[in-house]
Amino acid sequence: MRLIPLVLSALALAGCTLPYTPRALAPVTRPAPPATGAVLAAPVSASTMTAGAAPVTILVSIDGFRPDYLDRGVTPNLVALAAGGVAASMRPSFPSVTFPNHWTLVTGKVPDHHGIVGNRMEDPARPGETFTMASDDPFWWNAAEPIWVTAQRAGVRSATMFWPGANVGWGGTILPDSHGAVANATRPDDWQQFNQAVTGAQRVDAVIDWMRRPAATHPRFVTLYFDTVDSAGHANGPQAAATTQAVAEVDVQIGRLVRGLRELRQPANLVIVADHGMAATDASRTIALDRIADPADYRLLESGPYATLFPVAGRAAALEAALLKPHPHMTCWRKAAVPARFRYGTNARIPPYVCLAETGWLILKTASRDPIHGGAHGYDNRAPDMAALFIANGPAFAAGKRLARFDNTDINPLLRDLIGLPRGTGLDGDDAPFTQVLKR
Repeated sequence: MRLIPLVLSALALAGCTLPYTPRALAPVTRPAPPATGAVLAAPVSASTMTAGAAPVTILVSIDGFRPDYLDRGVTPNLVALAAGGVAASMRPSFPSVTFPNHWTLVTGKVPDHHGIVGNRMEDPARPGETFTMASDDPFWWNAAEPIWVTAQRAGVRSATMFWPGANVGWGGTILPDSHGAVANATRPDDWQQFNQAVTGAQRVDAVIDWMRRPAATHPRFVTLYFDTVDSAGHANGPQAAATTQAVAEVDVQIGRLVRGLRELRQPANLVIVADHGMAATDASRTIALDRIADPADYRLLESGPYATLFPVAGRAAALEAALLKPHPHMTCWRKAAVPARFRYGTNARIPPYVCLAETGWLILKTASRDPIHGGAHGYDNRAPDMAALFIANGPAFAAGKRLARFDNTDINPLLRDLIGLPRGTGLDGDDAPFTQVLKR
């Protein structure tokens, strides 16, 4: 497997390990009303676009952005886009973590079907290997086609300013003894390898620069990814001032994007999403697995809001006897018995046992001796704290609409409508939630 040089940056993409340090700005409370013209309610509409300019579709992910972050008084640009377009509280897929849900957003399939079943996973076909957030071997990703591949096959040029999996040579295979060269691969026409050091402003400016290109190299579908809200939520908790600061900072970048599009008179349909929400955690809400089951009976793969385990050979009965009985704040299942509403448990990459903590609790390998505070995600995807942001604004959308909560598997079908692609087959979602808000 090819080694990726930016391992720490890739880990930070999931917002699970690296703390977020706010930039040197004044603490954010409730800001004064913006100056006239500082908030742009919508990108350029069809009625004001440059003659002949076709709308571009821009999919923006703000990792870990809860819908109620809009109520903190620090997001004038996002609030304006929501008021002038369509907004909703979106339901993530289970498990409510970064890589599975970002892949769901662009494939229209739940993790159980697209194969990215966790931020860390194994596959029986590759014994001895472990997928991490630094893995770009197409083997792990090839089970479901992302929207940029679908678009490019239809002749729609695509560009990705970061997105989990966008750097992968999709559909290809790594050539032996090639130092990671991939044969028969499809990538976006333009893509960037994730690096957390690239600032939000630099990310937005890269997208705006793509919009300045001539028609031959001008993308019609673009992704843009921000990680700082998730990182702040993990390090400080969803209610912390530092998290509100990160929310305010990313809103500034959304305003920068909208302003840049207007200055270029580039019409755009913005689809702004999050992959999941965030729940507060602390040291008083932890579950030590080694006090429930004998560590000699299992091998732990994932832990935190949920845990996945393999039984040691010959010890499955003992492990089941310990795990499957009732436990305070945690429920465990054989993978085949995971409740159907989670749509999780048939993929070969899911270990034989899955345990899920009550929201706000953490399943740990052993009792922690270190202070625990901050936030986490990965809980029941129907939990209110796991809800994800959705805002859509542009010439394709009606104004001032609020949708009932829908599943994030519906984003791929929505993008297909916006880009002009045919309806997908075998998807787990559809565009039904948007039929009353899309201008046909």
